[in-house]
Amino acid sequence: MTQVFIIADAFSADAALEAFAASRPDNAGACASFVGYCRASSRQGPVRALELQHYPGFTETQVERLAAAVAERHQLIDLLIIHRVGVIAAREAIVLVAAMSAHRNAAFAAASEMMDYLKTDAPFWKREIGPDGSRWIEPSASDYARRAEHAND
Repeated sequence: MTQVFIIADAFSADAALEAFAASRPDNAGACASFVGYCRASSRQGPVRALELQHYPGFTETQVERLAAAVAERHQLIDLLIIHRVGVIAAREAIVLVAAMSAHRNAAFAAASEMMDYLKTDAPFWKREIGPDGSRWIEPSASDYARRAEHAND
């Protein structure tokens, strides 16, 4: 099973993870999660916010496709993805990925892989907003290198 939510409003990663873990079946032995936050600074200086743009409907379909492939590859019991869009203030949560499986190795690997796909393949367009204006953000060479590792799994 996969659960994908692309949302505009702030969310509590703690509350979402608690609800996800509470729904686990008897065969679930592990839940690994990652929460990504909007940093208050980058190499370019202070960051007030991050703006994420997307194509409604298309973005959800693509993230659901990626999530289904990750869940199948790692034989997950469940995979939760909550990803913000719109303007996200510094220090707010951007994304939560939680993978539930029978064993920890699969949960860790799936959460990591899903984040790599979200960074490089998911159709989001990102701009950092600072005191001197805004700038578009692209995935880094190391983001693509981590993503490429999954092709060899």
